[in-house]
Amino acid sequence: MLLGIIIACEILFWLFLLAGLAVRYLLPAPKAGMVLLMLTPVADIVLLAAAGIDLRGGAEPSFAHLLAAIYLGMSLVYGKRIITWTDERFAFRFAGGPAPKRRPKTGAAHAAAERRGWLRHLLMFAISCAVMAVLVLAATDDKALNTFLGVAKIWAVVLFADFLISFSYTLFPRKERDG
Repeated sequence: MLLGIIIACEILFWLFLLAGLAVRYLLPAPKAGMVLLMLTPVADIVLLAAAGIDLRGGAEPSFAHLLAAIYLGMSLVYGKRIITWTDERFAFRFAGGPAPKRRPKTGAAHAAAERRGWLRHLLMFAISCAVMAVLVLAATDDKALNTFLGVAKIWAVVLFADFLISFSYTLFPRKERDG
């Protein structure tokens, strides 16, 4: 059931996002569009409540609970960026807005973007682990802590690998290709 709620929350996020942008640019009703965009965090609140209630009700910690924590961390860290990214493209395509900015692909600007990307990943990891800790406290099953720690350990390895890759561009920046 929780996996279905996660899927529904993801769909809800994209529905609010696309409806908000459509209302904002195609009708055009910017204030109504903004209200719809501001509803995107509702999906996160529903998801967190559902995961906590499920564990408190005696459910065994599962992949779905881990996914809920990770989804919430991702949404908090990347949600605004996703909305901004989509808004820029929607405005360009449907409202004559400026062309979206491209990410730097070489040099110091690329290295700085990679470092910022890693810092966002670190923040997502920290938030997701904090949510996992709250879910462990809500759980009635003693296996919850081991389940969540196992995922956190694997994710820590991935985070470290991302660190090595992201910061390697600081030491060895990408160079422009010759014509």
